[in-house]
Amino acid sequence: MLDREMSVYDHIGELRKRIIIIAVFFFASAIGGFFLAEPIIVYLQQTNEAKELTMNAFRLTDPIKIFMQFSFLIAFIITFPVTLYQLWAFISPGLFEKERRVTLSYIPISIFLFLSGLAFSYFILFPFVVNFMSRLAERLDINQVIGINEYFQFLFQLTLPFGLLFQMPVIVMFLTRLGIITPDFLVRVRKFAYFILLIVGAFITPPELLSHLMVTVPLLFLYEVSIIISRFGYKKVKQAEKEQDQELNRK
Repeated sequence: MLDREMSVYDHIGELRKRIIIIAVFFFASAIGGFFLAEPIIVYLQQTNEAKELTMNAFRLTDPIKIFMQFSFLIAFIITFPVTLYQLWAFISPGLFEKERRVTLSYIPISIFLFLSGLAFSYFILFPFVVNFMSRLAERLDINQVIGINEYFQFLFQLTLPFGLLFQMPVIVMFLTRLGIITPDFLVRVRKFAYFILLIVGAFITPPELLSHLMVTVPLLFLYEVSIIISRFGYKKVKQAEKEQDQELNRK
């Protein structure tokens, strides 16, 4: 009982250590973000989507609010790989050696998917939505007065969720390797997953059908890809269990 309690305390101490490492790295990255935020904000205001718009600050605190948000966003992106590694380091002692190597390889894939989600939403979805809204305002003879806070909040609302939602295949593969989910389970809950993804798409995009489809179709495609990846991972798990049973039988 004492050994078990010590083991629990050890796990808590290890988790605390990992959280402290992430927090320290995030704080250091945020300091770097203070130097990068200004040129990034100025650059984004000169892009094709923004240069035709006149940015306004409706509150005295809007400029500092946007500056701090970008600083912390930069810190979050820089810290993301470190967070993934610390998460892996926390759970890796409970994995077999082969599982450690495989799950460690998920980190660069996860980073790639995160950046791909950001790129898709910023370079494809965001320009389409902005241009659609601008053309609609012209047809309705509406003079748009754009607040810089509202503009960047809308940018964050479209881009950040996609970076996180593009993690779906990696998360599914990871949970499959741990034996928490199976491909059959993903197939059984497909209709519920579709419904949830449709709701998520509705929250991300403005109330307009084409934009909604541009969000939900890639998400549904990612879910189907996740099922295929889960099947592949499940076969690997079963193969590893079979090899392990054969090795035990030899002994």
